[in-house]
Amino acid sequence: MTRQHYKTKQREAILSALRKNAGNHITAQTLAQTVAEDGYSTSVATVYRTLMQLEGEGKVHKMPDARGHAACYEYVGDQGDHDEPACFHCLCRECGKLIHLHCDELSGIREHIEKEHGFRIDPWQTVFYGTCEECLAKYED
Repeated sequence: MTRQHYKTKQREAILSALRKNAGNHITAQTLAQTVAEDGYSTSVATVYRTLMQLEGEGKVHKMPDARGHAACYEYVGDQGDHDEPACFHCLCRECGKLIHLHCDELSGIREHIEKEHGFRIDPWQTVFYGTCEECLAKYED
């Protein structure tokens, strides 16, 4: 049985704020601030609850933070079936930068793992941890 989600003003305000930040990664705290700036009163708990629902519906992706900070969320709208090309992510352990990575080479690895190992990777939820170019440059100086 699928749970009914009501179209409340708070939910619509959260969706609106997510749409404004489409293509960006945003924390629940920042999202709550954005919703408040738009004139809607909501708690961070309500934002988290709504984000969990939206994640379950495939409208939002949750991304971890390498440095132990709050997770961030990315609005993907109704493309939960991922018709667009695979998007892996690279997360810098130094500065926390999250990079979208569209790479044909990784798509080949994805296909190999599914064919040879019987395991289907969700690239939208796959994160490679490491050090970004800017942080690496700091160590070279």
